[in-house]
Amino acid sequence: MTELPSCDVAIVGAGIAGSALAAALSGRGLQIVVIEAQGDERAVLPDALALESFDPRVVALSPRSRRLLNELGAWQAVADYRLCAYDHMTVWDAEGTGSIDFDSADVGAAALGYIVENRALVGALLGRLAACPDVRLLAPESLAGCERAADGALVLTLASGAQLRPELVVAADGAQSRLRDLLAFRTREWGYGHHAVVATVQVERPHQTTAWQRFLPSGPLAFLPLPSAPDAQYCSIVWSLDSSRVDGIQALQAGEFCAALERAFEGRLGRVLGCSRRFAFPLRQRHAVDYVQPGAALVADAAHTIHPLAGQGINLGLQDVAALAEEVLRARERGEQPGSIAVLRRYQRRRKGENLAMMAAMEGFKRLFEQPALPLRWLRNAGMRGVDRAGPLKHQLMRQAMGLTESGTLE
Repeated sequence: MTELPSCDVAIVGAGIAGSALAAALSGRGLQIVVIEAQGDERAVLPDALALESFDPRVVALSPRSRRLLNELGAWQAVADYRLCAYDHMTVWDAEGTGSIDFDSADVGAAALGYIVENRALVGALLGRLAACPDVRLLAPESLAGCERAADGALVLTLASGAQLRPELVVAADGAQSRLRDLLAFRTREWGYGHHAVVATVQVERPHQTTAWQRFLPSGPLAFLPLPSAPDAQYCSIVWSLDSSRVDGIQALQAGEFCAALERAFEGRLGRVLGCSRRFAFPLRQRHAVDYVQPGAALVADAAHTIHPLAGQGINLGLQDVAALAEEVLRARERGEQPGSIAVLRRYQRRRKGENLAMMAAMEGFKRLFEQPALPLRWLRNAGMRGVDRAGPLKHQLMRQAMGLTESGTLE
């Protein structure tokens, strides 16, 4: 076995969360290794505005997440490429008249959020890491094993045969985390019985920099605004469907799919004129019982996954990153080891409650809108109308989702 040069922190996964964590820890006297199974080449970012030129995977970033990415030196590259800020959100119930409208002007903000292509954000973060002399990216490289030595230290064995003994190892390798499994972190999880179909679509009418979401009995349907041209309007769609319906929807010809999508969306943006290649993936809720153990921590999807109906998954993950980086750097200033369980438990205390609260809220929304009983349909529609009219309550919900304080400033 070849033992690589010592490192303080090893991060498994160079996606958004892993790369953001490495950037957050850089420049503070730590030696950081990032292990990524995929190659280290950044995706080519096409300039054209066309159906197939958009990444089908997009993220909805809150203003708080934007601030973090700006502090990490990654935001400008995203903004220089392309994104779509949205300042309005419209949510309505397919089984009634209930609806809610959110507008950034109501809380004195420039935008509710930003729709960014996944590959653009990952590329910006990898570009940032390339300029960090204290970050070593091992790619393509995968994790073959992880064992605890007699002295309690974790020893990582890589597919190449090399070994690492970091003071702290972080699982940022996604919902199917290999490191989480190797370290036997327990999780609570269940399937939603839904799949999400994602694609880029061209619509007839301008999207008005608005995020649209319709709650159907089969699951929510979201149209998220993308950069558009005067003669071509684009949206990214996330259509949550009962798993039994997915194969049938995916088998439709493009024109048939566009017609079905247009009906499901009530034609709010006119005709659906075209769609890109479609992808479908199962939806599952998962939460680690603990995020930490001596020398190891979980962040983002490795720690928790939630229903995408509010687009909060990536924002929760980036706040995990910010909290863990703060605790590790604070520990270093105090002369504590970054893998100390006392240090890591401080991170867990900061994040677990907020993540659980958001997961519970999303589960509640999902179950509420699935109920076909007339009294429940009446109550949820009356509730939506009530919240829409209750300015202070609606504004508080907006501030929470955006990461704003009561005064309207970012937390």
